[in-house]
Order: sequence, then structure tokens, then C-alpha cells
Amino acid sequence: MSSPSVDPYPTPDIERIELVEVLRALADPARLAIVRVLADGEPHAKTADVWGLGLQKSTLSHHFKTLREAGLTRTIVKGRTHEIQLRRTELDARFPGLIDSVLRG
Repeated sequence: MSSPSVDPYPTPDIERIELVEVLRALADPARLAIVRVLADGEPHAKTADVWGLGLQKSTLSHHFKTLREAGLTRTIVKGRTHEIQLRRTELDARFPGLIDSVLRG
């Protein structure tokens, strides 16, 4: 009998996301820059050279983790590649206008 697979990148249920955690995650300039790129709704590769932020891989990974744990993003695993995507539709339903406001600011 095989054990159930555990998601290595768990994302909180949208109903459990707290606005204060979302805002805390967005308060960092690097994470806000990441969200601006992700605002197109498409998955983006998590490789450091794609983002142009000049951050070390470990620092970028920390920012990706913070965004995911706050409920802003999901990580998509496709074989050996990992992509990150903004949970735009879910966030717009939970916090109407928030993402648009943040992107305008």
C-alpha cells in the first residue's frame, strides 16, 4: 500500500487567508515586484534569471514561499520544473479590488 502523496508546496484554502497576512507579504518591494509580474495570470518559471531582481536563488525562494504561505500564489510542479502563479481569481473574489489597488499603488 502506497502512502498518500504530500504536496511539497501547500497553499492555504482561500477562505483561511487573512488580509493582514496578504498585506504583510505585499509590503516587501521584491515580493510586490514578483506580484506585478504575476498579475498577467500566467504561470512563470521560478528560475532566478527570469525575474531580473538581482536576488540570490535562496532569497528569491524565500520570497516565493512567503507569497505562497500568505495565500497569494500557488506553485505548479511539472516534472523537474516549478512555476508560480498568482491566485488572481480567488483573491479577487475574497478581497475585491485589493490586487488592482496594490498594482496601481
